[in-house]
Amino acid sequence: MGATSPPLTIWAVSDGRAGIEAQALGLAEAVARLRPAEISVKRIAWRWGLGRLPWRLIPPAALAERLPDTLPDIWIAAGRATLPLSTRLKGRTFVVQTQDPRAPLERFNLVVPPEHDRLAGANVFPILGAPNRLTPKRLADELAAFPDLSTLTAPRVAVIVGGKSKAHDLPRAHAAALADRIAAAVRAAGGSLMLSFTRRTPPAARAAMSARLGDLPGVIWDERPPNPYFAYLAAADVVLVTEDSTNLATDAAATGKPVYVLPMPGHSEKLTRFHADLRARGLARPFEDRLESWTSAPLAETDRAAGELIRRYDAAQAQRGRNSA
Repeated sequence: MGATSPPLTIWAVSDGRAGIEAQALGLAEAVARLRPAEISVKRIAWRWGLGRLPWRLIPPAALAERLPDTLPDIWIAAGRATLPLSTRLKGRTFVVQTQDPRAPLERFNLVVPPEHDRLAGANVFPILGAPNRLTPKRLADELAAFPDLSTLTAPRVAVIVGGKSKAHDLPRAHAAALADRIAAAVRAAGGSLMLSFTRRTPPAARAAMSARLGDLPGVIWDERPPNPYFAYLAAADVVLVTEDSTNLATDAAATGKPVYVLPMPGHSEKLTRFHADLRARGLARPFEDRLESWTSAPLAETDRAAGELIRRYDAAQAQRGRNSA
């Protein structure tokens, strides 16, 4: 790439759900840390309820909002809603898909799935966990916006709670029992709590955990903006996350801080493999009613994937130049 080349144009494409969008945007931002780039966020929705159909049956004309005619240099997409477009754009832009697209791999320039999906192919680059937006700078910036967190008594324990999914649930009784175990561990450590829920946390579970943890030193997010999620991770000495989410555990592991995984009713073979991989690399441990400290290198898989993306993009551009010569 010449010194006077214009910045890359990158679209981060998803259906707008926070966890899905974070994967596409996180990978785009990692690419921009390696090479000048202009990032645009695009959110996909389909008319007439067609989004529920298999991707092959959804025509691009059914887009709820038309995309610009000029495509970017790099299209980074995440989630099922993007597949009717991602699978049709190779050759017009460099198409990158996160997660397992469950579509023919040859339709993409690069696929970046989690290792626990066990997906393989010439254009597949598996990573541990999922792409994310967490960087040391972002952690520092977010913590600066919540300075009171730094005054909490150490060890500061961030507890990030997921909820209902296809594989897991968080009924009130389990949430209450889990909260009691967390409270006992925080008290034994003499620390403070930073508690946050996600959109998937059932209201009954949220209420039960808030009631049982509310008398601990610390703070419970009241759902009013701004969201302190990244600030909690930045301020934490220890992070606890529920086992239902790849994104939550990936973000926590990217801090390099001790991570404990909280059990939930249900089972996912893929998530079981993921948590086993985290344990094998010393990045996380199951929660066993006590809080200890250990050190590990921050998980930096998003940066590793960005490097591979740039390598393959440059190779594709060079090949295109040879073909047109």
